[in-house]
This record gives sequence, C-alpha cells and structure tokens, in this order.
Amino acid sequence: MTAEATTRAAELKQAQAALQQGRFAEGLAMARALVQDDPGDGEALYLAAVAARYLKDYEAAEDWLSKLHRAMPEYGRAWQEAGHLALARGREAEALAAFVRATRFNPALEASWREQARLLAAAGRAAEAAMARRQQERLARLPRELVAVTNHLAEGRLLRAEEICRHYLRTHPRKDANHIEGMRLLAKVGIEFGVLEEAEFLLESAVAFAPDDVQLRLDYIDALRRRQNFAKAHEEAEKLYARDPASPVFRSRLAIESMAVGDYERGLELFDAVLQQHPRDPANLTSKGHALKTTGAREAAIAAYRAAIAAKPDHGDAWYALANLKTYRFGEDELAAMKEQAARPDLSFMDRVHIAFALGKAHEDREEYAASFAAYDEGNALKRAQTRYSADAMSAELARQKAVCTRDLFEARAGSGHDAPDPIFILGLPRAGSTLLEQILASHSQIDGTLELPDILALAHRLRGRRVGENRYPDVLRELTADQLAKFGRDFIENTRIHRAGAPFFIDKMPNNFRHIGLIHLILPNAKIIDARRDPMDCCFSGFKQLFAEGQEFTYGLREMGRYYADYVALMDHWDEVLPGKVLRVRHEDVLDDLEGQTRRMLDHVGLPFEEACLDFHRTSRAVRTASSEQVRQPLNRKGQGAWKPFEPWLGELKEALGDLAPREI
Repeated sequence: MTAEATTRAAELKQAQAALQQGRFAEGLAMARALVQDDPGDGEALYLAAVAARYLKDYEAAEDWLSKLHRAMPEYGRAWQEAGHLALARGREAEALAAFVRATRFNPALEASWREQARLLAAAGRAAEAAMARRQQERLARLPRELVAVTNHLAEGRLLRAEEICRHYLRTHPRKDANHIEGMRLLAKVGIEFGVLEEAEFLLESAVAFAPDDVQLRLDYIDALRRRQNFAKAHEEAEKLYARDPASPVFRSRLAIESMAVGDYERGLELFDAVLQQHPRDPANLTSKGHALKTTGAREAAIAAYRAAIAAKPDHGDAWYALANLKTYRFGEDELAAMKEQAARPDLSFMDRVHIAFALGKAHEDREEYAASFAAYDEGNALKRAQTRYSADAMSAELARQKAVCTRDLFEARAGSGHDAPDPIFILGLPRAGSTLLEQILASHSQIDGTLELPDILALAHRLRGRRVGENRYPDVLRELTADQLAKFGRDFIENTRIHRAGAPFFIDKMPNNFRHIGLIHLILPNAKIIDARRDPMDCCFSGFKQLFAEGQEFTYGLREMGRYYADYVALMDHWDEVLPGKVLRVRHEDVLDDLEGQTRRMLDHVGLPFEEACLDFHRTSRAVRTASSEQVRQPLNRKGQGAWKPFEPWLGELKEALGDLAPREI
C-alpha cells in the first residue's frame, strides 16, 4: 500500500471512530473532506450518509446515498443505510424494499434480515417474515470469521475472504458444525478467482457430508455448470427436482440444465410450468427467451424478452437479449424506455451494463454513431473496471507458449497422444466468423456441431497447478509422459461424447483454444485445426460492441482489443512455423467472396468429400448458442463488413494498438 493510501485508510478509520463515539458532526466533516478529495470513495460517502442521518439532516443523507448508489449500485451496506434512513422518515414500504435489496447484494447483513422480518410480520406476510428471521438467526449462529468472509465476498475483497476462510478451516476440525459452511464459502471464493476445479471438489465433498443442504446442492450445480460439466449438473438438478417437483426453484434449475444437455423440449416445458406459477417472473421469462433463441424460434424469443421487460422495466438482461439477436430493431418507445432506465441512479451494475450495450445497438441502427459509441464505451468502461484483465500479463502468457512449444518439443513427442481423428477445432478470436464456419461444416452428414467446449481450457488450467497464483503451464508440457498425453487425449474424446450425435467427426469451436494449439497437438495429434480469421478492424470493433456472458475480458477496451489481436496473429505465426501445415487459415472475407471454394478447402483439410448441404448452411436445423445464432440462419451477406468505418473518429486507440495490422491511411 502506498503512503497516500495508508494515510487515507487512517483518515477513514478516524471518521468511523468519530461516528462510533457519537461525534457525528465531526465524523461528517472528516467524511466530507475525504469525498472532496475522491468523489467516488464509497466508504467515505457511506460514512457521510450515516452521520447525516444521525444528525437528522435527512435530505443531506439522501443526497449522500444517491451519490453512493451511483458510484456503487450493488453496495449492500448502502442499501441497508437507505433502509434505516427510510425508517427514520416513517417510510416503511420504502425501507422494506431497501433492506431486501441490501441482502440481495450482501447476504451477511444481519440487521437488514432482522428489519425485513419485523416489517414483513407487521404487514401480515408471515411466511416471508419467517424466512427472513431464519436467515437472521443463521447469521447470528455463524462464527464471526465466516460472517466476515461472506461480507468480504459480497464487497469484492476476495484475497481477504480466502485468507480468513482458509485459516478457519485449518483451525477448526471437520466435526465442527460450521466446517461445511466454510467449505461452501471457500468454493465461492474459488469460483470468483476462476479456480473451478477446486471449487467443484470442495462442494462435492460438502454435499457428501450434508446431502440435505439445498443451498450446497445449488452451489454445486452452479460450479459444475461453470466448468461446463453439463451431464453431471443435469444429474444433480434431477435429484433436486425429484425432492419437490412443484418447487419453482428446482423446476427452473432443471430447465436450465436440460437445455445445456440439448433436451430443449423438456427445458421449455419446465420453464412454462414455472411461468404458470409465476407468470411475470423476469428471470424465467428471459431464460425461456434464451432457450427459444437457441432453437431458432425468434419471434417467440422476442415475445418472452418483451414480457420480461414489461414485468421489470429495468431488467437489462432482457433489453440486451433483444439487441443481441443482431437482427432486432428497437422502436422509438423502446429507445425512450431504455434511456429512462439508464438515467436512474439506483440502477444495478449489470442492468446498467446491459442497457448501455443495448443502447449502443439501438443508436447504431439509427446511424446515430456518436451516441452509439458513447453507449458502447460506457458499457465497456464499466466492465473493464470490474475485471482484473492485464494486457501485459496476457502478452507474457502467449510469449511463454512460443518459448516452450518449440519444434524440438514436438519432434521429441512425435507418436505421443491419443490417435483419434474425430475432433475439428475451429479457433481464433470471438466475432471472427467461427460460428459461420461451424454451421457450414456441421451441415455435412459426417460432422456434428457441438458447443464452445471448455475441455481444453480446463485442462490447461488444471496443468497450472492447484494453488491460487501458481502457474506451471505451459512449462509442464516438457515434463508430461507419453502415457499422460495419451490419457488426456482419451479423456477429451470421452468427456465430449455427450455433445455429439453420432457422426464420425465433431467440432469444438472454442475461440480461445488458439492459445493452446501446442497442447492440442500433443494430446490429439490427428485432430484438425481451422483458424477463423477476420479483418482486424471489423473483428476488433465487433468484439468491442459485444457483451460476452463471461470471459473475453480483453474486449472491454479498444487498446486491449487491438493488442490482443496483434498477439493472436503473432502466436498463430509461431504455430505455422513449428507445426507447418497443421492449421488451415480461413479468412472470413474469402468465405464471403467464394463460399464453395472455401468450403471445399475446409473439407479437404478434414478429409471429407464435398456435400451440397454445406452451401445451404442457413437451412440446417440445429441449436446455436453463440451471439451469431440468428446471423448464421440467414444466407451469406456482407452486413458486418466495414461496420467500424462510421465509428472511425473514435477508434484511434484501436489502430494504435494494432500497429502494422491497422489499415493504412490513404
């Protein structure tokens, strides 16, 4: 911590101590000075709001809270303070709503649960009051260390949460009644860090110790889903559903997991059953819309998204889902409604992000490019601030691939790995046309289209080592034996079988696999690899406009996006050098110019005869889960070419980062 940060932390403690000792005017003055120095300091804004409330200056307290909500819309303690302020002003309904929101963002806030229980009971809502009371009593029984872990998790202090949680588990034996809750919390920390294998192990063990703990089982399913172990997640969801088939929570979870394993009919039936119970539930309406979109039922998907918005006008997920159809055009009334929601100071973080990206699309369709770029830029800036992405760290990671994966390494491992010829890896960058190539090839009778399979990325992550911060990959590739490489290859074939429909070949189109071509070649030397490449400016700007469900943090900044593209090209040049002929490069622009010629090139690379159906790819009926799902159901067109050009005045950082790959000035 810098000297300046240390001084500021001390000043915050002094202000907090003043409030604790009842010196509210003094504490307010200290907090105000801190806010003047840094208007976005959430802790100082919070202290100022508390001090103003105790001084009975309710309008000032509301003003401080408004600033805090805008700076940190999902800060649970801010909403708890809003509840206390509303109570002080005699506004009980407003207080209840604030306390509910507080516990949604931070479930460790015991006072918010207690006030919810009291207010709900007074309103005659006995069942809800009892649930809130149980949550409050549960927190009261938990050791203070685990309450602290929950609080740190909610407020984003992951390292501190992990430190306290690991210490608790080391110092308390497994027979301790709260050991399982400690395991659950440590798994949640692991999920936030992306250490999914450890999180899955912890939750699997905890479920074995406490099989009747529903929250544990829901968290376990979440971990399995994040690892894209869809078969196991579906199995666990079936177990929960069997306990209480009428439960809307269990129905909804099983619907989601049924969709993940390709059982769309059952998934939609379950969503409909949930919506019969709760017809205006925005989350389930949106999930149903996603399911319908995946299966190609565009109009029904739109109806579901619109119903979600009607039920909850600030439901950003549904607004962005409409934009993400790519073919949808917002009406004037919808544009006005989004602007109204975006202007709300209390809009939650992800709702604000979703609506910003949707506004970008709405303005772009109207050729209002300045407003469009401003909206895209806002959404990206919010996401960039949330991520821990480092362009320097990514460049170093890709440089390590070049240093380790040399021609000598591959020659020394010749003959290793599993000899299956089944996989076809389509890789590159997102928004580069990989979904189109997959749709073309999956229209062939001998090729199954699957998903963006996580297996290679998961294996690479596993090879890094189990501890947070440890990274033995890719150096560990030099140490792996022929038996280990063959086992990894066999495991890949077996673990991906659930996604296949019986064709001899199948496609894995995870774009980020380009980072791991060396690993792929070592474990599956007969796999085919296709690099989907698109014009740098088109590809990068398309990525910048896209809000990804998870991952792809490099897309949330023009400089980061351009640098990543340049690093990708350099690494692909390396693979061409050390594995000549291994990768077939297919440029999106060449596909647009000569669909049949490029299709024949790809089929020759795979070793299959040409089939006319590949040229009619848009008629192929299959589930498509990427952002391009609607686009690949249409005949080939050039709508995306040059889409960056109207935005050129704002793309200087992107061109600079691309360097020699950027278009030359004429």
